[in-house]
Amino acid sequence: MDERDWIVLETLYQEKNITNTAKILHISQPALTNRLKTMETHFGVKIVNRNWRGVQFTPQGEYLAKSAHEILLRIQKVKETVLNMEDKISGTLRLGVSTFFTDYKLPGLLKIFKDKFPDVEFKVTSGFSSDIAHLIYNHDIHVGFLKGDYSWKDQKKLLLEESICIASKEEIDIHNLPNLPRIDYRTDPLFKTVIDNWWTENYSQPPLVSINVDKADTCKKMLGYGLGYAILPSMTISDLGNINKIEIKNKDGEKIIRDTWMFYHEESLELNVVKAFVEFVDEIDLQCIT
Repeated sequence: MDERDWIVLETLYQEKNITNTAKILHISQPALTNRLKTMETHFGVKIVNRNWRGVQFTPQGEYLAKSAHEILLRIQKVKETVLNMEDKISGTLRLGVSTFFTDYKLPGLLKIFKDKFPDVEFKVTSGFSSDIAHLIYNHDIHVGFLKGDYSWKDQKKLLLEESICIASKEEIDIHNLPNLPRIDYRTDPLFKTVIDNWWTENYSQPPLVSINVDKADTCKKMLGYGLGYAILPSMTISDLGNINKIEIKNKDGEKIIRDTWMFYHEESLELNVVKAFVEFVDEIDLQCIT
């Protein structure tokens, strides 16, 4: 069993489909099937059964697939330790990044870091902040960039603060908001809770959601065409012209702020590449990166 075999097992267990797994791993279906047969011969057990629904893992196969993640993580750590012994900034930096940070800050940030340390490669996972929090808790990534107040007892740094705004092409009558068309979007559960709590504190009826889209960027485009109002973090709409904005406030009249954090484990700083990256982010002005 080599590293690639464990990757096959982990991916197939997630997808439960030979065709999808082959596409993700960029190998042919016959090659994937042959790898599975070789693994079954190696362990002397049946790993999967195939049927019209896809693949079904046997108890032995499920145990091996669930072990794959831990084994791959250990292989990765061994590689990182060996590279670290060379006392230079190289290797693969594993990052988990919230969707907003991926769209607005990450490309510029990685470009500057790569120019400074050309031997560094990146493995980036993007998603909701709740997903990134899960990845950093489980040591699946070296550094996480996420929004919101997530509990974290290891190392963290506050990177950005932004207000949350009601935004519209039309003039905003905040008292009549429940009767105005709203553009909603799929967002992180923690952020949705903040918005929902603010709404219930201020209105006795639900919002009039006329459009529901999959992400904030699509919502922003709809907003730009005057199709309704939206409630968005201020940085998301900072480049929109001719937009009316009202910052939402809590019961005490204070602006509701959403923070962007960098999370990492203290022990990860033992890796030269992680230490260099954390120090780099500490020193750079993220407000200037576009």
